[in-house]
Amino acid sequence: MIVPLLPVEGPAQVRVFRRGEADKYMLLLFSSPQTYIAMVPDEPEHRVLPYDGETLADFIEQNLGVLEAVWFDVAGPHAMQAEPQDVLDALRLPRE
Repeated sequence: MIVPLLPVEGPAQVRVFRRGEADKYMLLLFSSPQTYIAMVPDEPEHRVLPYDGETLADFIEQNLGVLEAVWFDVAGPHAMQAEPQDVLDALRLPRE
């Protein structure tokens, strides 16, 4: 997964999004840097970082209380949304 980052100095910080004055945030994940750029084409900087399943699971677990949704490729054409706990559960399934 491609995770957007905040344009800040220092350690990488995952960028989360919020609807208006909502209390919780949405984690937006992308299949490629290009799908992220398609969502915010006018921004001057598009910092991203690839996350593997374990890193993504750790992030979601640490932020479960403040995440309302996880979106995949929100700019389309096949956007999907899931509950953070459902994504975490899927990422924690035992591998054969």
